[in-house]
Amino acid sequence: MRRSVTAVLSGLLAFTSLHAQPGGRGAGGGPPGAPQGLPIVPAPAFVRATPPTDPVIAKMWEEGMQRSQAMTLAQELTDVVGPRLTGSPAATTASDWAMGKYKSWGVTTRRETYGTWNSWKRGVSHLDLITPRVRSLEAIQLAWSPATSGKAIEGDVIGIPVLADSNAASEWLKNVKGKFVLASASQPSCRSLEQWATFGTPDALANVAKQRDSAARVWRERLATFGSAPGVLQQKLAAAGAIGVLANNWSSYPGIDKIFGSPRQLIPTIDVGCEDFGLLSRLAANAQKPRVRLNAESQFLGEQPVFNTIAEIRGSEKPDEYILLSAHFDSWDAGSGATDNGTGTITMMEALRIIKAVYPRPKRTILVGHWQGEEQGLNGSRAYSEDHPEIVSGLQAQFNQDNGTGRITIMGPGALPGTTPRLEAYLGTIPSQITQYIRMGPPGAPANGGSDNASFACYGAPAFGVGSLEFGYFATTWHTNRDTFDKIVPEDLMNNATLVAMLAYAASEDLQKMPRDRLDPLPNDRVTGQPQTWPACTKATRKSTDSAR
Repeated sequence: MRRSVTAVLSGLLAFTSLHAQPGGRGAGGGPPGAPQGLPIVPAPAFVRATPPTDPVIAKMWEEGMQRSQAMTLAQELTDVVGPRLTGSPAATTASDWAMGKYKSWGVTTRRETYGTWNSWKRGVSHLDLITPRVRSLEAIQLAWSPATSGKAIEGDVIGIPVLADSNAASEWLKNVKGKFVLASASQPSCRSLEQWATFGTPDALANVAKQRDSAARVWRERLATFGSAPGVLQQKLAAAGAIGVLANNWSSYPGIDKIFGSPRQLIPTIDVGCEDFGLLSRLAANAQKPRVRLNAESQFLGEQPVFNTIAEIRGSEKPDEYILLSAHFDSWDAGSGATDNGTGTITMMEALRIIKAVYPRPKRTILVGHWQGEEQGLNGSRAYSEDHPEIVSGLQAQFNQDNGTGRITIMGPGALPGTTPRLEAYLGTIPSQITQYIRMGPPGAPANGGSDNASFACYGAPAFGVGSLEFGYFATTWHTNRDTFDKIVPEDLMNNATLVAMLAYAASEDLQKMPRDRLDPLPNDRVTGQPQTWPACTKATRKSTDSAR
């Protein structure tokens, strides 16, 4: 899931990574104002007071809630297949797995290649402190990090001092040959601010917040002396003979780090957990001569084809009109890609399984798009929308989910206000056990760079993000080393898959075409206050060498 943002590796080499979110979310999270808990206001008018009367809806409820395969699928995807880095052999394994599941359900699938990407295979990461004492450190190489050439390497650890200017930085670089360089700000405390607020005095809370702000500011100043372009620090460290980069991208919660990567890394680049990074930083700052041993195994496999995996049930009456169930398949790979976006993936797979079991001859064609390259800028879905203008023009509705495991509680029309009555009509056919928690957001700007619905919304197509409860998503699982199977909420995953199956059914049966009249004018930007214009459709990056990330 991309957070409607360019996620910066917190000072680490200034590598960037986009991630999108549903609705207005960014690449691979949740829209601004994503719900923090179940709604407590009175239920809207579309919530039924009586059980549904449509027999297909009743059968979908039974299939999705009584015979669910969602958690079985989730366990296989996250524990057996594991993370799915764009272009990696693991991404191909994941596609093979999904296509096998669809085949067992009698659903047609295909792969659609849209370009190539620098393929990288993760191996073992192991980092040990060997001086002044022995300790195995919590550490993992970033994606696309070079390996240590089949053997462990050792070196002293040094930090980057305060440097007056670029000339001083060039002079300091003479010290890095054969050494590991600490390339992030060190946290004064790896406790969360919530703990400080709950148990600390007001002065203690203010002090730790001040220390964190100061550490971040000083780090930015140090980094600026090497130049501000992405990757420039690593380039200079590599040229000067450094043997590794040690960094930390803390999530603000104990034990949890954001872990990204860049295909442009030149030397082994390792994320070290907040606590152990602080240990190394203190030892280096106090001239206590920290020395580490690193073994990092990985393989670069060169530019390899990247593809989307598409499942399809052909429409029986209107095959050239489409319902698109959408979730990105790729993930970062320090965890298992469970909530970003394994849960979105399973929601759409299980929804199509329910549809195939209960509603095997839909009126409109129902597709599932499993996109690659979302984390690098929505590339898979952008390429698909570029390559299939007929699907964009024939789109009845896209439902995209990409912000974690929680129950879907928010939908919205985006910048197509006329779609609100249609969406509410769909929800009005669905059991109140599901819809009582859903609220319809107001019209607003179209999704722009958040999650994969943005790849279709920019054309003015009815592309909807379905937003889930946050469950601490951004701090605890989004792009972290803790995004694993145990974070999935089974009841909510079953609920979401059943909801999406019912929405797809309602959209397929709808006698009306979804309206495309645009909101005019668009609301002012919330940050700048300036009028917004309709976003241009960004072209997909189809080759890793063309990417700035």
